[in-house]
Amino acid sequence: MANDERTSGERTSTPADKQYPGEMLGLPSTGRGSLASWKARVTALLLDWALSMAAAVGLFGTAVLTGSGWRSWMILTVFFVESAVLSVLTGGSIGQTLTRIGVYRMDGRPLGFLRGIARAALVCLALPAMVVDGNRRGLHDLAVGTVVINRR
Repeated sequence: MANDERTSGERTSTPADKQYPGEMLGLPSTGRGSLASWKARVTALLLDWALSMAAAVGLFGTAVLTGSGWRSWMILTVFFVESAVLSVLTGGSIGQTLTRIGVYRMDGRPLGFLRGIARAALVCLALPAMVVDGNRRGLHDLAVGTVVINRR
């Protein structure tokens, strides 16, 4: 770097400085089609988990909350089924629909049953969803070629 650049106190900007999350994916910075915020994503997850708990208790009794054996897996099973089926059919889970976000396949095609199942299974493992890149895409999204976007 030249002396006059270091002493001027001004920082030279690079294209990376002006990028926003999702720009490299061709998504808008705000509005419909932009990346969903962390707040919306976490809220959707909490809503889905609460609804899955309620449904599992309704279907299998309160043993899903305190029991052991197969009943202890029913909340996660209900969450998996709800997430996979609704993502395929409507582009998002109940929580995602309520928070106005959805799962979008990067090539623009429908999500499809196998990708929906794979994505939901990876979310249920938790760790793939917690490892994210600069475009807010977890390993589960990278593996199936999806991104979570705003529907509004």
